Amino acid sequence: MVSPSSSDDQKWMRSALVLASKGDGLTSPNPAVGCVIVKNNGLIGRGVTAIGGRPHAETLAMADAGKAAKGATAYVTLEPCAHTGKTPPCADALIDAGVSRVVIGVIDPDDRVAGEGVTKLKAAGIDVTAGVLEAEISRQLSGYLMVRRQGRPYVTVKIASSQDGKIALKDGTSQWITGADARRYVHELRSRHDVIMTGMGTVRADNPMLNCRLNGVDHHPVRVIMASHPEFDPNSNIAQSLADIPTICITGQSEHTEPDKDRHVAAMKIITVAGDKDGRPDVMNALSVLAKQGMTSVLVEAGGTLLASMMRQGLVDRLIWIKAPMIIGGEGIDAIDALDLSSLDEGRGFTTVLRQQLGDDMVDIFERNT
Repeated sequence: MVSPSSSDDQKWMRSALVLASKGDGLTSPNPAVGCVIVKNNGLIGRGVTAIGGRPHAETLAMADAGKAAKGATAYVTLEPCAHTGKTPPCADALIDAGVSRVVIGVIDPDDRVAGEGVTKLKAAGIDVTAGVLEAEISRQLSGYLMVRRQGRPYVTVKIASSQDGKIALKDGTSQWITGADARRYVHELRSRHDVIMTGMGTVRADNPMLNCRLNGVDHHPVRVIMASHPEFDPNSNIAQSLADIPTICITGQSEHTEPDKDRHVAAMKIITVAGDKDGRPDVMNALSVLAKQGMTSVLVEAGGTLLASMMRQGLVDRLIWIKAPMIIGGEGIDAIDALDLSSLDEGRGFTTVLRQQLGDDMVDIFERNT
């Protein structure tokens, strides 16, 4: 199904990918898809999945192109849907618009699509090319693809530390290890995710807001707090902002512990999942719950206990480590708790994909080996 792509195909598909990226963190439960309509090597229509997931990118792009779409080529980052849900199939809309060719980045693994969009387009006499910029688009669609294939969101862990991996002084002081450029970068990261996850220990120690503070951005990801019990200081930043930012507390339940139904904060959603012997929520169960609620991407900003648990379970897909040019020493607080490794090979689970400098700080981005 994958055909070699010309330089023009790559150029226009990259335009669709740039459009798609503008929807990151805004379109769940639907994926952020980009579509451009091209005729005589000129752009005549474009669209990106709307906030909330509808209308779809193809619908908006064809509306932008109008009647000129007849005989044109549509470049779309994800295979057009072939089923009727809350909106008609995009494959049918492309056929009705009279496009002569459709170029696709990634085949949709959704059981309701999974090649059916391609089949429908070809049956209508439309030329189809698939697999153009597949690797790049798969990275942009990583959350959606992870939910479809493994039933959980794509997990990115962000750590800000000293060069020796300390996130705070021994008394808990951590503001600010990294500089202003790195902090602005973190807020951009937040804006592109459905969820910001942390643990109750971090909430108590740092009193974070866990929102997105960027000029011109009024979207805040859902805050998810992992906790043995949903006990919040009513004066904390989390509690004081519940009316403005959707917040979920996921608690653990084991045969030895029962969640205290009387301890909660009004306006906060409490979800109980299976837990360990101490009542801490099982991370995989928590992620599965979030996926069922339409969330596809999770940014974790947490302390060493939660991060170690996720590492041990192989649930960290991307690791973004920001290091400041400072040394704190052995008395500082470690970024990650003990992993109980028995060999060095067990610790080699990531590949470096990018390194960049932000002010005085260095950012390394790693992705989990597949």
